[in-house]
Amino acid sequence: MPNKLLVGTRKGLLIMSRNGASDWQVESAHFEAIPVVYAFRDPRTDTIWVSLDHGHWGGKLHRSRDGGASRQEVEAPKYPEGDTVPPDFSVPAKTNYIWLIEPGGADEPNRLYVGTDPGGLFVSDDGGDSFQLVETLWKHHSNTHWFGAGRDHPGTVAIQVDPRDSRHITVGISVGGVYVSSDGGESWQARNRGLFADYLPDPHHEHGHDPHIILASPSNPDVLWQQNHCGTYRSENGGLQWQDISDKSGGPAGFGFALAVDAKDERVAWVAPAVSAEYRVPVERALVICRTEDGGATWQNLRKGLPQRHCYDLIFRHALDNNGDTLAFGTTAGNFYVSDDRGDNWRCLMHNLAVVYTVRFM
Repeated sequence: MPNKLLVGTRKGLLIMSRNGASDWQVESAHFEAIPVVYAFRDPRTDTIWVSLDHGHWGGKLHRSRDGGASRQEVEAPKYPEGDTVPPDFSVPAKTNYIWLIEPGGADEPNRLYVGTDPGGLFVSDDGGDSFQLVETLWKHHSNTHWFGAGRDHPGTVAIQVDPRDSRHITVGISVGGVYVSSDGGESWQARNRGLFADYLPDPHHEHGHDPHIILASPSNPDVLWQQNHCGTYRSENGGLQWQDISDKSGGPAGFGFALAVDAKDERVAWVAPAVSAEYRVPVERALVICRTEDGGATWQNLRKGLPQRHCYDLIFRHALDNNGDTLAFGTTAGNFYVSDDRGDNWRCLMHNLAVVYTVRFM
């Protein structure tokens, strides 16, 4: 049974724990009053990484090597002097926001990846002491098709490293699309076939898509899941072809941000739907988590324990996570929910948090 959670909010980071049959409790609080964009524990080194948003000071990066007892600020990734932001290249590039930190493969104990606004991917090979911009992606020929969506500039919001081959990396850029490297970042190919972007003049264009989050199935990394601006998608061949698996029966699974994937069964995943990009509220103002157990052919709407009237909670892209049968998520209204039976039943642990940005099991 999982026993530790990192919960990042607009007012700081909570480390939550539970022992045996007892319920989750707040073990400690960190970075109080500071927005915590993302937090995770690197299982290779037992290091907790935290990205902060200081507003006009830009994104900041911290790490703790003793479970949160102490922390160290690490110099945030920097764009080379003179670089400008796509697609019009009129704005100087600087690290405005650190979307996420992702570990390299098990055979790369010192490698870390960082995704930023404005659309950069950075890599470290010294455990985060220094970072270098992956120029091959930043200057990809398609970057004239990248642009900002919810933020002013593109953002690198998803990074997946293949556990079978650390040189095989999948990246999601919002708005830009899915890009895959099979040579450790030396070159990149777009993987957007089958995606549909209703906001583009050509909705099937090779570039300019908006993946909100991309996850690979741990049991079969060739199976990729994507929660997208225009629906929920799945690929069985590493992104070479995507299939729209939004609920065709009229159910809510479709537009949204958050996604979780079962560790043992490549057919099982959960999404947290909302109405649309224009109306970022729960469908029919009822909070629901949708689960598929057959690769998106059908969906179950899981509502027990979740508010079903006058609800305006939205779940951000990194604010839903799973570990075994346990799932947890936090909302923009500061509510925090947990299920220990794969989402069949939910209970609200806290009502009074600030906006929740990230939830990750340790």
